[in-house]
Amino acid sequence: MYLRFVMRRIKEALEDTRVILICGPRQSGKTTLAKQVVRDDMPFVSLDDRTSLRSAMEDPPGFLRGYDRLVIDEVHRVPELILAIKKSVDDDSRPGRFLLTGSANLMNLPQVADSLAGRMEIIRLLPLSQAELRGLETDFFSYAFQKNLPLPGEKVVGDDLVEMVLAGGYPEPLSRSNWRRRKTWHRSYFESIQKRDIPDIAKIDQLDLMPDLFRLLAEHSGQLTNYSALGASLGISHVTMRRYLGILENLYLIRNLRPWHANAVKRLTKTRKLHFLDSGLLAASRNLSLESLRRNRIPLGSLMESFVLAELMKMSDWTGEYYSFSHYRDKDGKEVDIVVENSAGQVIGIEVKVAASVTAGDFAGLRRLAHHAGDRFVSGIVMYDNYQTVSFSDRMAAVPIACLWG
Repeated sequence: MYLRFVMRRIKEALEDTRVILICGPRQSGKTTLAKQVVRDDMPFVSLDDRTSLRSAMEDPPGFLRGYDRLVIDEVHRVPELILAIKKSVDDDSRPGRFLLTGSANLMNLPQVADSLAGRMEIIRLLPLSQAELRGLETDFFSYAFQKNLPLPGEKVVGDDLVEMVLAGGYPEPLSRSNWRRRKTWHRSYFESIQKRDIPDIAKIDQLDLMPDLFRLLAEHSGQLTNYSALGASLGISHVTMRRYLGILENLYLIRNLRPWHANAVKRLTKTRKLHFLDSGLLAASRNLSLESLRRNRIPLGSLMESFVLAELMKMSDWTGEYYSFSHYRDKDGKEVDIVVENSAGQVIGIEVKVAASVTAGDFAGLRRLAHHAGDRFVSGIVMYDNYQTVSFSDRMAAVPIACLWG
């Protein structure tokens, strides 16, 4: 069993917040984590249980009656419970009343968007990070935003790095012995999402399109999101495609990364960029293996970029600090894969490269971002497949990908 670094945040929230929601994709470890932090006076109820589900759907206030404190697992399956929880915590405002888990972003569901505002702390739990797998809590951001050069904790390069990315972070497939067994799990995983979670949060007339949609999105991971072109591939409108991507984003399967821009800049591309939030799920959806990537390394670039984004997002979750994520691209084609902005408005840019060497030309997009961000720009980083940290200028450096868990 792995130590999840957000546990500290959950324990703190239970001491001063009425409702805590642990949200993230199905099978990311939410239930296990909730059981680890739960107190003896908090019964555990799962809405994956048919009897509990039926009771909660038929009479939400009656379902909660008699509980002083309660853990409700997979609460997104009965959104009507949120209003009953609101009434309960308004009547009794002691902290730590409810600990909820959900496989969907409840705050994007119209039924519950404003119900628990000011009453609930939301803590995201994505699949395991590489730092959690090694038991090494680290904070890459504290280095990057202080202009320090991070060092890798271990030399993970070449095939070892690729195999790690192919495995992803879901606990269950990581316990399987080989790539084929992990791929079987990942493919079955989305089938369960299609049958259970998607119908729970949205009414979709063309549910049978979802497997084709998922494979299509996997092929476009790391690319700019063109709703019209994607929709045309499946015979649906750009409006429907936008809605379907929103559903998958609410289920924490993908991230449609917004573009970064400064108010004074007008020559930036205003198009989002698509990423999967687990590299193992992405690799299985594209049928990628170490052998196939040895023959053709082209897909490795987008796979590694999505992996790095997810690792950074996981790190932001356990630090408890505010970081926003975006991408940069101007109309001249200069781009930066990932832009991170902190609560003070400071900016770092991260370019992901799967090569073992870096040249000055690899910093072209980062230099353009630095120009537009001005004094807000702190550092530009090219992450690459090597184990040496190399400074290229005052604010530019090549950094090993392994620094993310150093």
